[in-house]
Amino acid sequence: MARKSAGRPKKDHKHNADTSTRILDAAEALFAEHGFYGVTMRAVAVRAQVDTAMLHYYFQHKKGLFDAVLVRRAEILNQERLEAMNRYASEHVESMTVEGIIEAYLRPLMDPERHEDPGWRNYFALIALVNNTASGGGEMMARYFDPVVTRLIELIHEAMPGVRKEDLYWSYHMLSGSLTLTLSVTGRLDILSGGLCKSSDVASIGPRMVRYCAAGFRELCRPGLPAE
Repeated sequence: MARKSAGRPKKDHKHNADTSTRILDAAEALFAEHGFYGVTMRAVAVRAQVDTAMLHYYFQHKKGLFDAVLVRRAEILNQERLEAMNRYASEHVESMTVEGIIEAYLRPLMDPERHEDPGWRNYFALIALVNNTASGGGEMMARYFDPVVTRLIELIHEAMPGVRKEDLYWSYHMLSGSLTLTLSVTGRLDILSGGLCKSSDVASIGPRMVRYCAAGFRELCRPGLPAE
């Protein structure tokens, strides 16, 4: 009778996936709260209830872990944003509006159901932090987020032909600032308004942000408006 090969034990793919997900969830929450430099691999391991060696096995180092956290939901989010904008453009070839384009761009980010999910809330807070930090996600952010912004600018340029490209980018800069503050959910708005408004109320924020930012694009990008 032939002897069985000793070999390496078969990998338990479900166990591996569960462990990796648990690590990513833990890292996502910690990075969202403390930023890249405020988190150690040991802290992630403790939160994920795994040995630190497992983090190095799956992600090699902290930068690899951070990039994996950014990429995991970016692939979903930005695919949805591109699809939403492209669908809007194909359905409104001759009637695109700045409001419609911005609404399509923001919709996956401002989905109230997503903001009820703790994982997505952590991710949005992390994106807001990275977007507000000069040394943020770097190459990963450029790879996954820049194409979506580029498509937004292209479509608004189609809807507003003849405007200066620099004014479109300045307008996007203001939109990005509004979005970053919203995703941060600082609670500052709640205090200032005496409870009339809540910084976590994305169902109310979304439509208002669309109107506000669209009006800003139109005003700043008006053809013939002299450059300051």
